[in-house]
Amino acid sequence: MFRSLIIPLVFVACFSNAYATLKPVSLFSDHMVLQKGVAVPVWGTADEGALVTVQFNGQSVSAKTVQGKWMVSLQPLPYVSSGQTMTIYSGPDTIHIQDVLAGEVWLCSGQSNMERQLGPRPPQQPIYNWEQERDAANYPLIREYYVPLKYSKETIADVNNHWTVCSPQTVSDFTAVGYFFAKNLYAKMHVPVGILFSAFGGTPAEDWTSMAALEDNPRLKDMIQNYAKTISGPGWKPQGECLSGLYNGMIYPLLPYAIKGVAWYQGESNNDRAEEYQEILPTMINNWRTDFKRPEMPFLIVQIAPHKGMRPEIREAQFLVVKKVKNTALIVTTDCGDSADIHPTYKQPVGERLAMAAGGLAYGVKGEYSGPMFEKASPGKDEIVVSFSHTGKGLVAKGGKLTGFEVSSGAGFFPAEAVIEGNKIRVRSGQVAHPTMVRYGWSNVPVVNLYNKEGLPASPFRNK
Repeated sequence: MFRSLIIPLVFVACFSNAYATLKPVSLFSDHMVLQKGVAVPVWGTADEGALVTVQFNGQSVSAKTVQGKWMVSLQPLPYVSSGQTMTIYSGPDTIHIQDVLAGEVWLCSGQSNMERQLGPRPPQQPIYNWEQERDAANYPLIREYYVPLKYSKETIADVNNHWTVCSPQTVSDFTAVGYFFAKNLYAKMHVPVGILFSAFGGTPAEDWTSMAALEDNPRLKDMIQNYAKTISGPGWKPQGECLSGLYNGMIYPLLPYAIKGVAWYQGESNNDRAEEYQEILPTMINNWRTDFKRPEMPFLIVQIAPHKGMRPEIREAQFLVVKKVKNTALIVTTDCGDSADIHPTYKQPVGERLAMAAGGLAYGVKGEYSGPMFEKASPGKDEIVVSFSHTGKGLVAKGGKLTGFEVSSGAGFFPAEAVIEGNKIRVRSGQVAHPTMVRYGWSNVPVVNLYNKEGLPASPFRNK
């Protein structure tokens, strides 16, 4: 008789704990930064049918749990620079989340040049000046949420990590580019800055894109079919990499956290498929904008730095995506590369330029935020006149005469003399009588020196 009573009681206890006690996803934890100025979703799990209430900054909102999940939405918040408490309760369960700020939240994503942390990572070379940067990193209003490296065939609801406050003791594990971006953004705005750090080395953009988004683009049909053939072919050994695996494992768990925009540093793994990348990257951008419920979310794209293995076509693909997709900016790194090292150590200018681009694109800061961008080439009798956007206060040749220009009339390219005249450049070569084509920085390791007076380098380009 005793045993017959115990079994049902155990069953009831297990059943009632299927979703168990109130639990927000781990994004909502101590030291978090919420996005200022937009509706802020807060979500998690609780007992079926339970009423969950979230209180923060004078607001109180409630929602019922459906299929074990709940979500509420806070009204747009002002900046909150002194840590406040968020309270979440349901019935007898109460959770207090401490030291909560509201500021600017950016997703820092991509492959190894974004994944690389500030501190040492042998056998990679140390980040330039990293120890001095570490020792000066006393920024309690900068926080990072790290997403662990994870390919997944299925979408993951929560990666169960936590926020870290920036300090000399913690910053060595921050993304280096993301830290320099946040540091410069903070210097400009003096508000809290949150980084969602989700990057994985050696990964192509299609892995960061949902399968539904890839399949919705008919121009990517061949890529999907070829991928399927590759993974089912003889000799293939599973590596944990499936199309969309990083979207499932490292982006989906963040949805729909309120963010301002994305800093994206990736492309090395699409180097051999630059034309296809022109389709994949816009597809991914649209995918993320849709899923984060920010249809015009700013996207800052770091152009691949010079390296012996990185072709000019991948930089062109990134350039063309920015020309095509609204609310994007290109961060040019022609002066930040290393011909022998795919992980260049000079990351500070990348972060600085990301912050400048964010200022101009996302926050309406006056002044130039991009390097010169090719607009058109007008052939003349014996020269080509090249026009640019984002010339700022004017074009300059850093360090002397312009370098890196070539012209052609269809029978090969030849080095050319280039002269700045106002916001245009006249290009000619004694070896080409009637040039019709011009290109700039068109090599794996370009030697170039065209900037605007704001100190931002021009992107490599060609006219076709």
